[in-house]
Amino acid sequence: MIDLPLLNTLKTKKNLLAFSAGVDSSALFFLLTEQHIPFDIALVNYGTRESSEVEEEHAKKLAQKYGLKCHTTRAPHFESHFEEKARTFRYDFFEDLIQKEGYETLLTAHQLNDQLEWLLMRLSKGAGLSELLGLESVCTKEHYLLIRPLLEVSKEELLEYLESNNYPYFIDESNQEVKYERNYFRKNFSDPLIAEYKEGIKRSFRYLKFDQKRLVSQFELLHRQKQLHIIRLYAMEAKIQAADTVLKNMGYLMSASQREELERSKSLVIGGKWAIEEQNGLLYIAPYRSADMPKDFKERCRVSKIPVKIRPYCFAEGIEPSLFATIF
Repeated sequence: MIDLPLLNTLKTKKNLLAFSAGVDSSALFFLLTEQHIPFDIALVNYGTRESSEVEEEHAKKLAQKYGLKCHTTRAPHFESHFEEKARTFRYDFFEDLIQKEGYETLLTAHQLNDQLEWLLMRLSKGAGLSELLGLESVCTKEHYLLIRPLLEVSKEELLEYLESNNYPYFIDESNQEVKYERNYFRKNFSDPLIAEYKEGIKRSFRYLKFDQKRLVSQFELLHRQKQLHIIRLYAMEAKIQAADTVLKNMGYLMSASQREELERSKSLVIGGKWAIEEQNGLLYIAPYRSADMPKDFKERCRVSKIPVKIRPYCFAEGIEPSLFATIF
């Protein structure tokens, strides 16, 4: 189920598996153990279901049985926007572990149904190719690789694998609650489509990702320092794709209106969070900051041709403007 090049990569890394005890992460757990891939697990207990404590205890016992570390944490109670806040809490926990324990990868068990569900959700809001294909098998983060080894495997196939091997797993009954947007799309659209057209959908994702790679060749990341990105645009129509790619990797998805605004403008702030400047065939992207900068720093920025909206971030992060001369 996991392709050979990815298996070989994982065998040389210190891996952390995002584990929930559900079908997907349980299947990935046992696939990794069968392939003798080293890994530890991390579980977030949201305390929202009667089985939450049982699942956490199961994860601890499973890790002990296979000689793995099991990292757990309890999430606070989220009064509103549960999915968004839970995701932020979860990834903050994972990234803190990665920093403290020296993990090189974070493995998640997103599968084919999740991939189609994501595409349909973004399609309904207005999105470009980068957003529609938001789930990538390998994504480079600042301190680790985010790897999703199961993107071409359906949930039905994972369930059959667990059942045929008599491996334990839990069913999260909250996945049936259609009050959550993701569950609504899953129940009404993605799962029925996968059940009927699984092989065709797999092929379509392969073709789309091939086309995406061709589009990516129209721009090149020249330099990254902390959260500052400088991109060479080989075609002006690649600007949206380049910005989509960088921002998505930083955990931010542009709306349809923001994409249209970026298409019209060479200098703007997205969502009050990200400064984007297009200048001399280069695209600059950095967190939006405001700062009182000394005159000599401003002058060094001017000489180095650093766009105005990017300068405060450079100042705040101690990025020396003269270094830009060596990039180009």
